[in-house]
Amino acid sequence: MEVGPRAARHYDLFMNVVSLGYYPRLIRKIVDKMDIQPGQSILDLGSGTGRNDIFIAQKIGLEGSILGLDISKEMLNLARKRCRPYPNVEFKEQRIEMPLTYHEEFDSIFTSFVLHGFEDTQKIGIITNAYRALKPGGIFYILDYNEFDLEMLWFPLRWAFIHGECQLALEFLKLDLKEMLLSQGFTSFEQEFFLREHLRLLKAAK
Repeated sequence: MEVGPRAARHYDLFMNVVSLGYYPRLIRKIVDKMDIQPGQSILDLGSGTGRNDIFIAQKIGLEGSILGLDISKEMLNLARKRCRPYPNVEFKEQRIEMPLTYHEEFDSIFTSFVLHGFEDTQKIGIITNAYRALKPGGIFYILDYNEFDLEMLWFPLRWAFIHGECQLALEFLKLDLKEMLLSQGFTSFEQEFFLREHLRLLKAAK
């Protein structure tokens, strides 16, 4: 799902408000859970405003590199400004569900709250791109909604989800994502849960 210029400009503020200020701490906690080492090369699919990449850049050091791909020009402009102090962080305008040219170039690939906004066939395209772009033994990290029963969610959060998310996000809650990853060659799944198991960091190895 593409984000318009106005939404892009206010995206970080929106995430801070709906999470009651927890979102930046969540992302830092997520990055700490990822086995990122100095000198590694990281691909960020759907890099948004680059907030995630600041934390990742602090892990890889100057010897490593980050490439962020996004389709929103406004998001890319914000990301480039935010990551200006990090010369080894680069951003490109690129659709991530279309075939990419990268082949076994990255140690890890990260995507954050991106997959749920795509049709299943497009999700397969993104997963295929990730598998091809990873080095053998590389890790695909997916931060997104976990599988859960929306009816069991606290009413204010359920209302916010229904009115703030797209229909594809509702369908994503029932998706067997591990099975989809397995069909494209990924194995050795690990997962960490957050916010009462409504969010999941899923790790899949090539």
